[in-house]
Amino acid sequence: MLRDCRDRGIVEIRVNGDMLSSSSLSRDLCAKFGLEDVYIARSRSPGKGKADRKETLEQVGRVAGMALINIVSAGDTVGVAWGETIKAMCTAVPRQPVEDVTVCQMIGSMVSDRVPASEDCTIRIANRLDAQCYTLHAPASLSSSTLAAQLRSEPMIASQLGRLQDLNLAVFSIGNTDHSTHIVSAGIASSAELDQAVCSGAKGIVCCRFIDAEGQHINLPSDERTVAITVAELAAAKKKMLVVAGEDRAEAVLAAIKGGLVTHLCVDEALAAAIVA
Repeated sequence: MLRDCRDRGIVEIRVNGDMLSSSSLSRDLCAKFGLEDVYIARSRSPGKGKADRKETLEQVGRVAGMALINIVSAGDTVGVAWGETIKAMCTAVPRQPVEDVTVCQMIGSMVSDRVPASEDCTIRIANRLDAQCYTLHAPASLSSSTLAAQLRSEPMIASQLGRLQDLNLAVFSIGNTDHSTHIVSAGIASSAELDQAVCSGAKGIVCCRFIDAEGQHINLPSDERTVAITVAELAAAKKKMLVVAGEDRAEAVLAAIKGGLVTHLCVDEALAAAIVA
């Protein structure tokens, strides 16, 4: 009943986000890596073995949804990415209007049987914050670099991409370089290009871009076909909220932190322990 009333806008839930970042593990991560805040999702069933990925995603999504309310400020321009974790987060953001907020889609649209279209995450979060919403009216990846360049230069698309150059807050996740990654299943990069990226030192995938162990962008042919925020634009955002689930993302998360791509981190307990170790 409470959830139904919240969804209808009858009940408003306000969360003290500080409670999510008060553990010793959170403080250790902040101190070790110079992060502003770390929010840790704990297992709902401690002592009952390792949580499965679905449960971990749900827990991280809930914590990230509450943390977002604590991080976003009036007047912010917020960029939103896509992925399993962002999907879990956007469905859990409490309905909490924030004055004069703009929410922008950071990655073009794509088709995946595992994750909703990227604009869906942007729209959901904008609705929860009662914010102005700007979707990106372009595919995430095109068939040729020439076509992608032409599309990026179109005035409407150029204007939408221009908003991503001055973000107050970027909300995104990061993937590892396993062949099960979304960007391969969605056709943004081929298996051969993924192998090329790994050979070039790729440790993580952020907003359809590959980064190395130091968090630096690795320029590959797939970049020329991509319509999305760049790694440099992401790094320039004032607040960068990385939302990740799973110990197998530890190396990728460390790379993003080293590259200055993270100010606020939301992870599950097992991943947090792996990172701090």
